Amino acid sequence: MQKILRTLAFLLLSILACSPAFGQKIFDGEDGYRLWLKYDVLSDRQSLKTYRKQLRSIYVAGDSATTTVIRDELSHALSGLLGKQPKFVETIGKHALVVGTPTSSADIRDADLPELKGLGKEGFVIKSLKLSGKPVTLIAANTDVGALYGTFHLLRLIQTEQPLSELAVTEKPKIDVRVLNHWDDMDRHVERGFAGESIWDWHKLPDYTYQRYYDYARANASIGINGTVLNNVNANAITLTPHYLDKVEALADLFRPYGIKVYLSIKFSSPQLIGGLKTSDPLDPTVQQWWKDKVEEIYTRIPDFGGFLVKANSEGQPGPGDFGRTHAEGANLLADALAPHGGVVMWRAFVYANEKNEERSKQAYSEFKPLDGKFHDNVLIQVKNGPIDFQPREPFSPLFGATPKTPMMMEFQITMEYLGFSTHLVYLGTMYEEALQSDTYAKGKGSTVAKVVDGSLFNNHISGIAGVSNIGTDRNWTGHIILQSNWYVFGRLAWDHELTAANIADEWVRMTLSNDEKVVSSVKDMMMRSREITVNYMTPLGLHHIMGVGHHYGPGPWVKDLGREDWTSVYYHKADKDGIGFDRSPTGVNSVEQYFSPLKEEYAKPETTPEELLLWFHHLPWDYTVKSTGRDLWDELVQRYYQGAADVTQMHTQWRSLKGELDPLQYHQVDMALTIQEKEARWWRDACVSYFQTFSQRPLPKGFEKPEKTLKEYMDMRFPYAPGQG
Repeated sequence: MQKILRTLAFLLLSILACSPAFGQKIFDGEDGYRLWLKYDVLSDRQSLKTYRKQLRSIYVAGDSATTTVIRDELSHALSGLLGKQPKFVETIGKHALVVGTPTSSADIRDADLPELKGLGKEGFVIKSLKLSGKPVTLIAANTDVGALYGTFHLLRLIQTEQPLSELAVTEKPKIDVRVLNHWDDMDRHVERGFAGESIWDWHKLPDYTYQRYYDYARANASIGINGTVLNNVNANAITLTPHYLDKVEALADLFRPYGIKVYLSIKFSSPQLIGGLKTSDPLDPTVQQWWKDKVEEIYTRIPDFGGFLVKANSEGQPGPGDFGRTHAEGANLLADALAPHGGVVMWRAFVYANEKNEERSKQAYSEFKPLDGKFHDNVLIQVKNGPIDFQPREPFSPLFGATPKTPMMMEFQITMEYLGFSTHLVYLGTMYEEALQSDTYAKGKGSTVAKVVDGSLFNNHISGIAGVSNIGTDRNWTGHIILQSNWYVFGRLAWDHELTAANIADEWVRMTLSNDEKVVSSVKDMMMRSREITVNYMTPLGLHHIMGVGHHYGPGPWVKDLGREDWTSVYYHKADKDGIGFDRSPTGVNSVEQYFSPLKEEYAKPETTPEELLLWFHHLPWDYTVKSTGRDLWDELVQRYYQGAADVTQMHTQWRSLKGELDPLQYHQVDMALTIQEKEARWWRDACVSYFQTFSQRPLPKGFEKPEKTLKEYMDMRFPYAPGQG
């Protein structure tokens, strides 16, 4: 009997031990799914009372699919934020919210709103005024989509507890085409994706549409994103077959009420792969006709189809170069097919090749600068923010400002391919802001990258900006709640690049985490410092491309002997007994020549090069004196690596000081990720310092702890199943 009792007791304990309640807390609360559209009741009682008075009733004019979306969003949002279901009416009452266009509402048509004339199809006005003698809050636009953008703007004001009295907001986007690029494959793998599988379930489409698709559209509309490229730039030709166009059509129909157009990445050799042609030569008449017919087929299904994104003659992808043709001839083939329907071509400038015998950072400029003015009017050249490949820090690409007759479309990476994946807290708003506000000097001082991108510098007729998505099937969308802010800040800066990264971070924290001033101040501080912290423990002083090979996970400054030299780390840091860094000055490969004066003169000399780009442009001796600190280069490099790792620990302590101030599930998710980031920051520090020390032959500065492992142990680490590999 005792043996039986002991056995039963053991089984009971085993069951309890497997239960999440046994030694493990069950967290109920916010898991991150609602993103920044978290419409919980406002905690400030005075604000709540005031908003309830100001928004006693709601009148949304019109009966389109978009006005239905507006009503649904207002009902959902205000019932949550104000703690009571809003009252929708058919006529204007006192203290009402009125939403509409001059076409849908006689009251708006009769109101004195001259500012509407210059707002185009996407702009809006939010105004406190009187209609029919009654005080109202008015959201007016020329189109229903503009009214939708205005609705989300008003909700943002409420979420962040801003006053609604005396409102006089007039906004329109500064950039025309504002798209997310999904590097998603048809089998749901996401290249450089760290938040689960692709959200597009191609197998179940077109008949099965997840609620997630609608919430994706809501989130994008709330920040002004008006397009989505559904598939990977390393495209599969099958996307253009009727079977898959059925699925694309279903998503286009779903997104249309939210002002979102769908685009497709295409494979340049599609006429051969799925069309049965013997060539894909862009000057071949049969190829030209094939593309015209295919585009006609698409627009018959999707009248507002946005157009094509193309990666050609890059990293093994086919392109016009395979037939001795230029990028302009390839892009214009597609542009001619799309032009009658209003579609655009987004042609990527990410091209580099062994046979050019030219340093990689120079190749995009060399390829596209001579083609300026040769592209048709509906072509945008999509350029990465830096001349290499989404590194933690790069100078801006010299192509920005170099092609006055050709629109340059910015491509940012929201997913963190080179920045620690989705477990590192890195707010990219400061990176985006740094790139956009950089001065190209193309037409003298003040010729910022932003003015190139928005078309204002050269009076381009079209403008665009793209962000490579960090979205996946994880419940919190981005694998890390705070990394939602990178999706958010991309959209906000795409709408208005004059906004600041700091103010956008403030908005995001208040909408997603808390309006409590302690929380806002602390989290915002972490976010604003996070990118510089990461640069320090990964690639300080202008080092770049020293990540692990293939997956780009973790440090790999020792990577060499690959298929091509410019895939290796040693190619970029050039560490030897004499020093470290890549000489891109006039004494080296002279990439500085691609910049306008005075930048090319500043970058040409180490003493005038910004220290954050020192080793990007110069190979310097280990005893070179760093001007800002007076340290020699070796000591400065070590100092920055160690400071970056120490700052992650401090950031983790700062987060833990907020325990009890945040939703426990949100808190716990970020706390776990910061634990990983702490370990990996030390890994980066120790591995890189150990490796570079073999060249400098100098001791660690006094007071710095020795690396935890030997250099060989770091070099022997392998990660065959790191996520997101291409």
